[in-house]
Amino acid sequence: MAFPLRIEPAILNMIRHTASGELRSVNAQIEVLLKEALSRRATADEADKPPF
Repeated sequence: MAFPLRIEPAILNMIRHTASGELRSVNAQIEVLLKEALSRRATADEADKPPF
């Protein structure tokens, strides 16, 4: 699935720089960043749940 993405130029430049350093395309780097953020959020949400 493809869709347009609005992103600030400064953020896009940071993503380009990171992607280049990790030998990824910008699209692949955005996907990695999204997966990492979702993983952290899921972990944080689980920590907030009561143990019962």
